[in-house]
Parts: sequence; C-alpha cells; structure tokens
Amino acid sequence: MTTSLNRRGFLRLTGSAAAVAAAGSILTACAVDENPGQAAGAGGKNLRKVKLGFIALTDCAPLIAAKQLGYFAERGLDVELIKQASWPATRDNLLSGEIDGGHVLFSMPLSVAMGIGGKAGTTDLKIAMVLNNNGQAITLKKAYAGAGYGDLGAAKELLEKEKPKLAMTFPGGTHDTWLRYWLKATKADTSNIQVSAVPPPQMVSNMAANNQDGYCVGEPWGAVAVQKDIGFTHITTQDIWQHHPEKALVVGAKLTNDQDTLADIMKATLKAARWLDDLANRDKLADMLAPVGYVNAPAANIKGRLLGQYDLGAGLGTKTYTGDQMMFFRDGETSLPRRSHVYWFLAQYQRFGLVKETPDYAKLADELILHDLYAKVAAAEGIKIPDDDMAPFHIKLDNIMFDPKNVADEARRP
Repeated sequence: MTTSLNRRGFLRLTGSAAAVAAAGSILTACAVDENPGQAAGAGGKNLRKVKLGFIALTDCAPLIAAKQLGYFAERGLDVELIKQASWPATRDNLLSGEIDGGHVLFSMPLSVAMGIGGKAGTTDLKIAMVLNNNGQAITLKKAYAGAGYGDLGAAKELLEKEKPKLAMTFPGGTHDTWLRYWLKATKADTSNIQVSAVPPPQMVSNMAANNQDGYCVGEPWGAVAVQKDIGFTHITTQDIWQHHPEKALVVGAKLTNDQDTLADIMKATLKAARWLDDLANRDKLADMLAPVGYVNAPAANIKGRLLGQYDLGAGLGTKTYTGDQMMFFRDGETSLPRRSHVYWFLAQYQRFGLVKETPDYAKLADELILHDLYAKVAAAEGIKIPDDDMAPFHIKLDNIMFDPKNVADEARRP
C-alpha cells in the first residue's frame, strides 16, 4: 500500500504496527537474566523489584551493562530486563504497567501525546534521562548504491525514479523523524513514497525478501545488511544531526510516582554510561550484547560501529567516527534531556503535516521531561548539568540553526 506523508497515513501506520506487535509475542523474558524473581541480595538485604523493557538494538547497552555489571544490585534494585517485540508493544506495556520503564525512543512520549503514535493527550510516559546520542543509519538496498553516501542530489534522483518502499520503526519516533527529515532535505517529490512501520530486528529480513528497499533503524541492523551484502549505509544519523538524542530512559506511572527508586535506577544507569564511553570496554560490551536474549546478532557486527569504524557496503569504502559514534555519557552532555530537543521534534511534526494545530511547546516539554529529578540525580553523582537546555543548535544535514525561542520558523520551513 502506498501512503503519502501526511497525518492520516501515519495513523494508519500506527495501527498496522500495533497489529504486527499483537500477532507476535509481546514480551519475551531476557534469557541472560539469572533468578529474575530474586528478592534479596547479599546479606539478606531486600531488593526492590523493577521491570525494564528493551528492544534488540545496540543502544540498549546502558541497561544491559547496568544489570550485567551489578550496578543495579549495588543500588538495592532487582531489575528484570524484558525484551519487547516492537515499539508499539513497548508503548502499550508502559501504559498498562506491564513494565515500569525502559529503553525507549526519545520522541515516543511526544508522538503519543500528539496522537501520532498513540492516543492524543496521553502524557503518562515521562523522559527521565537520555541513554545515547548518534549511531542510527539510513540503509538502502545494494542496487541503489549509485546514491552514494549522503549525496542529497543523487538521493533525490533515486527517490523520484524508483519510488522505493521505505521503513521506519514507530510513527513520530526518532527513526521515523530522521527518515522524514532526510526526505525533506533531498527536496524530492515524496507523494508516492511508500513508508511502513517494521520492528527493528525484522528490517534486514524484510529487505532480503524485497519487501522494502530501505530503512532507518539503530545498529546493529545497518551493519548486518552490509555484512550480508544486501544493503549499504547511505547516511548515519550523526551526519544528519551530530549528538542528537536517540533513546531515553522512559517511565510510566509507577516510577514517576516512586522517584526514590527511579533515582537509583538513573544513578546505576549513569554509572554504566560512564563505563560504556571508555572505548577500551566496547569489545566486552559487544560480547555482552550479542546473546539471543539481548540483541541476538554476532558480536563482530556490533563491535565495529560501536568503535566508530563503518564499512559502508556496496563498494563505498569506510568511514571512521571519533567521539561522534554512538555515545552514552560524554561527561554528562548525553544524559541531560533538553527542552530544546522536545521543541525540535514537535516542530518537525508540524513540518511533516502530522499535526494541524500548533503544539503547546513549553507545556509539553515541562510535562514530559522529569527536569527536577534529573538535576537532583546529577548533583548527587557529581555530574555537571550542561547550561544549553534552551540554546540554539546546528543540524548538520541541511546546515540549519534551530532556535527554540523562534520555533515557528522551523515549523513552517518547506
């Protein structure tokens, strides 16, 4: 089915994505967890039980590392990590209380609140902290290698000639936004471009089966397409917006109302994020993520891009990133959830025609981000809080300076 890039099409995609999730298993207990029902730690100390969800993506690493390295247990937490079938399943399980929080698309709470990826007006999903920057990619099938790397002119020609079938992971989510932003930047006529919502681990198999010609998703599913010689990396998201927010620790009502427990989850996760940003640990991290209960991909397909070494595929050579590959801490720069980033995503929803009325930017940013709790946790852990919460920032792909104090300009930009 061909869908134009409008709000109605996105709502259809939301429904189809939910149907896909419902057809499969909504929750799969992580096979790597040991004694998930354990309620007492060393010395008989009672541990608080917490259920956190994650999707099979490299950037679930902060939660996996905090569990595997014992950082949650250090804080008196018995955390069960529960693998989710899709982002719609994650959303539903957060809202129903099946999971307490987890590894979630930064913009999912915004998409749900705006009625793009959920019921409009639902603000029960809260952003506690950011889990990572960078590290996603737009992958195209090998036959499209003439579009090269990041060549907007060649991409425009390809899009208008081939009218490819493209995929993202959740309407209004981060991958969807990177894909739509790139389409806008090419200035191509996208009225006949087909877009569908597909769970991240199914992207490669769908491309192999010719069900789609390209997709935007997190690693390792870009690297796996290259390794299987069926696709190439057309552009990474750090070359769209360097150090963009990607996944966040998002929580539902239970943890929003139990901020002592949430603060300890955040402290353990921040400790893991520091460990992850020591590149000497990333070989070990790749091995940690590889098992079937977590990402279920060869460690070799995870490790290269974690280290910033990108084989682009299709004979396009390699690119090396230093300091702007997938990052988890950056001395606290990553972890702060910024109001200005909420403003940017909401402005894109207007640009893409997903919402007809101007959102209440300030109200949503204040309501969806747990600002005060993050400040308290960062102070307790000796982590600096960046002073750029509402500062302008640069979008690399089309050389745009976004000013959250003048958001209307971005919302009306073609």
